[in-house]
Amino acid sequence: MITEAIVAAVVATVLAFMLSAGESAIHRMTRVRAEELHDEGRVGSRALMSVVADPAPYLATMTFLRIIAETATAVFTTAVLVAVTDSIARALILAIAIMAVVSFVVVGVSPRTLGRQHFDRVALLAAPVARGLRFVLGPIAHGLVALGNAVTPGRGYRDGPFQSESELLDLLDQATERDVIEVDERAMITSVFELGDTVAREVMVPRTDMVTIDRDEPLRKAMSVFLKTGFSRMPVLGEDSDDVVGLLYFKDAVQRVTANPVDRKLPVEVLMRPVAFVPESKPVDDLLRDMQREQSHLAIVIDEYGGTAGLVTIEDIIEEIVGEISDEHDRDEPQVEALADGGYRVPASMNVHDMGELFDLEFDEDEVDTVGGLLTKALGRIPYAGAHAGAHGLSLTAERMAGRRHRIATVIVRSVVPLDERTAAPLVDRLTDSVAENATSGEGSAVEREPEAVGSTDATDASDATAGTAGTNSTAGTDVTVTAAIPGKAPKHAKAAKRRKKDRP
Repeated sequence: MITEAIVAAVVATVLAFMLSAGESAIHRMTRVRAEELHDEGRVGSRALMSVVADPAPYLATMTFLRIIAETATAVFTTAVLVAVTDSIARALILAIAIMAVVSFVVVGVSPRTLGRQHFDRVALLAAPVARGLRFVLGPIAHGLVALGNAVTPGRGYRDGPFQSESELLDLLDQATERDVIEVDERAMITSVFELGDTVAREVMVPRTDMVTIDRDEPLRKAMSVFLKTGFSRMPVLGEDSDDVVGLLYFKDAVQRVTANPVDRKLPVEVLMRPVAFVPESKPVDDLLRDMQREQSHLAIVIDEYGGTAGLVTIEDIIEEIVGEISDEHDRDEPQVEALADGGYRVPASMNVHDMGELFDLEFDEDEVDTVGGLLTKALGRIPYAGAHAGAHGLSLTAERMAGRRHRIATVIVRSVVPLDERTAAPLVDRLTDSVAENATSGEGSAVEREPEAVGSTDATDASDATAGTAGTNSTAGTDVTVTAAIPGKAPKHAKAAKRRKKDRP
């Protein structure tokens, strides 16, 4: 009896070993590799292609039989130990210890490692067996898949071997580290995944940067604008920028004017075509499919109030995958420039998430998309050259104005490194004395200061330091909060105390 139980336990363990190796190999096998093996004429490749095409019922059956084998091993092992020992408690403890080792090493680590290392051979051997088991136990397999999907979050095995996007990205990282794929290829694949999380508002050309033409302007002027800008399509406006009535194509204007030069005096509305409108919250991957299906290269982005937010082109979407695409008509835009003090000079139109990557920060910003917008939000007003504010642990300083609208072109961004109390004390004392002196000369009038730009006159006393700091002090019953914004590092909330005299009654 004991001998038979030992043999049965060994057979069950071997069966569990083989099923575990087969599961691991089939998980690793891809459809492409299965087709290659079939083209090579390998034995078992036809069954393997059937299994890989729909692995869920096969894997469920193999898992079920493996669990039965492990359970049988545990039962026979316990029976043997109870028979050879005089204590049931001791037999149970030994059985648990033995099965823990067997389940972890013999059924877990060893076969799965072999299955992954030699997945071609193992999968070819396991596929016919799995196919036969499914043929015999088909109803049970189907019931197991349904039961597994019912008790498991998500849709179970039918989602494929990757249960989440993060697992696939982890595999991409491993492939990059082993030089299986290039870094650029990894970045491109990651960009494809991120398309689903990107909306049209993030990739569009804002309304203030759109080149448009009024519907009653002559074709002659439209031709001139096309030639100056290098664009091939241009939105046509009705009453204002929120009233986009159509789209003018350069080739249509050229054909009409070339065929009959007199027509260059005609209004552009005679040649305009219909234009597509999309909400600013539309995911970019859906937008790309829609534009491909409708054979449209440009769409007008509408905000939540029905106004024109900007325009988006297929080129804008493709650039999210492959990076910037420049041609001979593109104007050079300011690029990211690393500064000697650890900060960066970035374009005001740069996405806040791209800026966060420079400092290894993650932004949770839903209200603004650009660095310029973040600075405006932090200031609470339209920024001017030299305007300074802190946000998300960064110091933002508007550096240069440009363009016909005289808007912020570049922003200096620095991280915040607070000074210790000993270094900050002299700065606090000096500003405290200055405030007390102003209060005395102003006959007790209160003075209030607003945030100043880095390097401004009000921050001169603080410019001897090497990083930003914030401290508090109290003199003559007056609480003073000081913040020093220093080139190199700036405080998270740069609020310098600037006093403004009030009229006495």
